[in-house]
Amino acid sequence: MRERFEKPVGRVIKVHRYAWVWEPLESDPAFVLRPMFGGKSVYLDGKLMCFFADKDEPWRGMLVCTDRTQHAALVADFPELTPHPVLPKWLYLPESADSFERTATRLMALARRRDPRIGVIPKPKKKASSFKKQRR
Repeated sequence: MRERFEKPVGRVIKVHRYAWVWEPLESDPAFVLRPMFGGKSVYLDGKLMCFFADKDEPWRGMLVCTDRTQHAALVADFPELTPHPVLPKWLYLPESADSFERTATRLMALARRRDPRIGVIPKPKKKASSFKKQRR
């Protein structure tokens, strides 16, 4: 007797390993999730709040998008945060931190409450130069 195999219907959607961290924000009308640098970036009210990367270190964890003037205040409350080794303007919470789940959840709660220490206004996208337009 032959076995019958059915083809899968639709696409398989890969869930990001850190989706559980930003899911509580998804009900906020100002929430936007965008791809960025192979990871996911979270925006609230047009401000870039954090970035999640699930690659190899140092791109495995949560980056808190903040101004350098806010680093000391955030590190005082969250000592496991450190400036990211590649993007030191943002603070990094590596997945390997013992308190990753607890700290990431607390940081998202601060973002939801619009804590002024978290979030940066992204620079506007540059328009293509006239040279690039001519080449198209």
